[in-house]
Amino acid sequence: MTAGPIRVLICDDDAALRFLVREMLSLSAAVQVVAEAADGIEALEQLRLHTPDVVLLDLNMPRQDGMETLPLLRDEFPATRVVVLSARDDGLVGAQVLELGADRYVQKGVDPDTLIGIVEELGAPRA
Repeated sequence: MTAGPIRVLICDDDAALRFLVREMLSLSAAVQVVAEAADGIEALEQLRLHTPDVVLLDLNMPRQDGMETLPLLRDEFPATRVVVLSARDDGLVGAQVLELGADRYVQKGVDPDTLIGIVEELGAPRA
């Protein structure tokens, strides 16, 4: 992790949601959104270009969804922290994404302070 801001990639097929999440994260001086992606293929491309500290990853996306992307992301970028941000309210899905390597499973609609807190916690330098 770098000493600068926590670098974040937002991956969701909904452009309006990406905008809202970017705005939420802009409330923290410790967080900088460095890239956005509309699907898993774009997310991996953006990861290679920007090497973010934290990825916010949606599950339901065209071309390559979050479930397909997560193991690929983990293989190629093991140090990157991953928060699956999903509309699905399903404990089984939450357990499955954690098993695939996500650091957190959070429902969309989470309040800004909670999301910022999770990103700041996961993006903090590890001892």
